[in-house]
Amino acid sequence: MIDTNLETIQSELLEVVNLFGEDQLNIRHTFKESENKVVNTVSLNGKVYAYGNFIGGIDGEIEKKRLIKRYAKLSVYKALSKFYNKDLPWGALTGIRPTKLAYQQLERDGEFESFFVDVMKVSEQKTDLIKKVLCTQNGIYQKNDDNTDFFVFIPFCPTRCKYCSFISADIKSANKYVDEYVDTLVKEIKMSKKFIKNLRSIYIGGGTPVALDDNNLEKVLCAIDEINTGVEYTVEAGRPDAITESNLALLKKHNVTRICINPQTFLDKTLVALGRNHTAQQVEEKFNLAKDLFDINMDLIAGLEGETFEDFKYSLDKAISLSPDNITVHTLCIKKGSRLAQTEKYLSGELVNEMVEYAHKALNQNGYSPYYLYRQKYMAGNLENVGYAKPNKACVYNVDIMEEISQNVACGANAISKRVFNGGERIERSASPKDVATYLQKFETIMENKKKLFSDN
Repeated sequence: MIDTNLETIQSELLEVVNLFGEDQLNIRHTFKESENKVVNTVSLNGKVYAYGNFIGGIDGEIEKKRLIKRYAKLSVYKALSKFYNKDLPWGALTGIRPTKLAYQQLERDGEFESFFVDVMKVSEQKTDLIKKVLCTQNGIYQKNDDNTDFFVFIPFCPTRCKYCSFISADIKSANKYVDEYVDTLVKEIKMSKKFIKNLRSIYIGGGTPVALDDNNLEKVLCAIDEINTGVEYTVEAGRPDAITESNLALLKKHNVTRICINPQTFLDKTLVALGRNHTAQQVEEKFNLAKDLFDINMDLIAGLEGETFEDFKYSLDKAISLSPDNITVHTLCIKKGSRLAQTEKYLSGELVNEMVEYAHKALNQNGYSPYYLYRQKYMAGNLENVGYAKPNKACVYNVDIMEEISQNVACGANAISKRVFNGGERIERSASPKDVATYLQKFETIMENKKKLFSDN
């Protein structure tokens, strides 16, 4: 906990405290402002640290508030860093989109590296990673308020994985809702066509979309046929126990260009522990079925419960040997909604960092470049999730959604539509209810809100 006289940002200061994984400290933060200077004083178990910053010449009240918040968070980070004699890889950054901040600094100052390293205390290694991501995004990154990505959410899975905190349901237990959900979703897709301007990509996520039977899956695909203009089109096929020759043929028939086959690990013992009803061999079999039909992404997770560095290395090396177009390396994130959160609180940051660094080195050596990156709260080692791609195989949807540079027309339960203004400087949102039953009950209201969001009047 942290006490502060800047109560409006107390939760954000607490995020900085949580980066260090400690909850036993008595922390007091005091903010004072005089003329063109602010002073932040941090007391940690009786030790006092004070930091002053000049804020003269600030253009406007909004910019002033932004700097006050930044310097307060920095003061807490620097005090904790000195108290523990510990530097964190991402320094004082707590946001989920460090690449977006880098782009903002590039526009403002012509470079971002000195701000990241000298001001925000980000390591040179992570700063270089950001630089590589921005380089790979060159030619894809495009600020245009009319650009549109189209998202469809299927909230059903074969079973629920232990680490999962998404709003999804075992399709057998939720069977009574499936047909009505699909019919309502198809209606929303058709009604949302008018909100699309310059279509960039289509993404069907979940859940596990191919957990739907072929009849319901084709209903969704047929509805999307009416909006598809030949853009990148991803379906998060996900779990190999739901992938069949039949549903792969349907995806190909309806012009899907990219799918995700996500092993998470190639160790059968871990798959069993996670509640995934498939084997590593099945991952390879389904990959071989699909590899000549689509671009393929594979997800792996660093820091899975019970896995060693050698276990993770084995999985990554196996994925590389299969040579998918994209490999995304996630750092395990323990969220309250997952079953894993009930048994695991903190993971070894050093071990997970070793895994992530090996992945970065091995993937670069095998022709993959990092193309998008994001961070989450409660991540093992306070690290990051990184998508890697072969040349010219980066996913447009992932770039757009992470950098928040295009509008997102989203359909389904738990879907969040976004509209961007001035290249993402302002973003407005309209969220659908998270659970399926409420989504079905409030469909008319959802569409009214979406219409308001995308209206030019």
